[in-house]
Amino acid sequence: MKGEAVLKSFWLVLCLTIVGTTGWGQTEAPRSQVGEAFNPEHAARSYLDQLSAEKRARSNAYFEGGYWIQLWQFLAGVGMAWILLATRASAAMRDFAEKLTRFRFVHFAGYGVLYILAVSLMSFPLAAYTDFFREHQYALATHRFGEWFMDWAKGIVLTVIFGSLILVTLMAVVRRLPRAWPVVGTIVSLLFLILAVLIAPVYIAPLFNTYRPLADPNVLNPILSLARANGIPAHQVYEMDASRQTTRISANVSGIFGTTRITLNDNLLQRCSLAEVEAVMAHEMGHYVLNHVYKMLIFFGAIIALGFILLRWALAVTLTRYGAKWGIAGLTDVAVVPLVVALFSAYLFVLTPVINTFVRVQESEADIFGLNAARRPDGFAEAALKLADYRKMEPGPAEEFLFYDHPSGATRIRMAMRWKAENLASADNRKLLGPKGPD
Repeated sequence: MKGEAVLKSFWLVLCLTIVGTTGWGQTEAPRSQVGEAFNPEHAARSYLDQLSAEKRARSNAYFEGGYWIQLWQFLAGVGMAWILLATRASAAMRDFAEKLTRFRFVHFAGYGVLYILAVSLMSFPLAAYTDFFREHQYALATHRFGEWFMDWAKGIVLTVIFGSLILVTLMAVVRRLPRAWPVVGTIVSLLFLILAVLIAPVYIAPLFNTYRPLADPNVLNPILSLARANGIPAHQVYEMDASRQTTRISANVSGIFGTTRITLNDNLLQRCSLAEVEAVMAHEMGHYVLNHVYKMLIFFGAIIALGFILLRWALAVTLTRYGAKWGIAGLTDVAVVPLVVALFSAYLFVLTPVINTFVRVQESEADIFGLNAARRPDGFAEAALKLADYRKMEPGPAEEFLFYDHPSGATRIRMAMRWKAENLASADNRKLLGPKGPD
């Protein structure tokens, strides 16, 4: 649910992945000769044409279906908020929480637990379809229903813990600072986001997967070499057992303030060549070196600040008209939470193209960094093809702008082949290849 995702986003930060090189000539060539011998557009087309019509249709169907899922999740979230408000269930949960004790912060926490559980139960059928049944339908999931359910339940427990803490803190801010709460609330929200980035890689992620040091020196040493060359303070690489849940490949360089961790999943190791692995890891290191996590915090800080300003106005208008009908005394009444979630979810839904564009630009920057760091354009392209399992490779320009938070596969492969063409034409190709030689 969009509403549920707003709460979860404060404690759980997902990190990003993707792509790298093969088959370079080893002799220098004038630019004109390179242009005749290697056409980047033709090279990109040859990669894209490797996808069978059946696989392309399946990938398109999965990804395009995701557009509708975003809409249905948003509408379901708004519908659940309306049910809790119109039936006065939210007010009833508030009244129950207030009977527990005379301490107000316990009232807020008690309501938070009840609210999260109620929304989670109502959203369970849609979550089971989108995250389990649909994933199996497209052969993207490997776990059994009981295993998926246990992970879902862990997520709910974590949401209850962190969501309640956030609710107590933000309600205290609203009560004590009725005029300045949008500003202070933004600062508090950012602090929670920073906390999430700090603790998620070390304490949250291991609750869902087993992490162990990567043992294979043939893979470990090139990755650590890339890290050292780019100033990343990591002395170990971790492998996670994602294959027990999914067939997707992924990796990340996550954490800040000394919690930096380089991780790749076992699907990446099993399905990809060393050139592809290096390309993917170089991309992830790009996010770290280019300070994308800090830029992301600033960006979402601005999004939250504007959202809180608009939220204050929208709440005033809505509560004036419907507050008494829903049994809500005002902004400081914790029963207002479903309305807050619905309004803020609508705000984020409208901003989807803006958020997607910001993230997509960062991904594109990391792609260029990865190509320059790993020098594996064909590995990059091969890895991008593997993402066609669940990403539409060749969308139209408007479709990519509206729905893609990563560059499309076609965009990435063309970028890699342009990079390859320009570097094949460089003055000293042997120096470019270095001790690695061709893929």
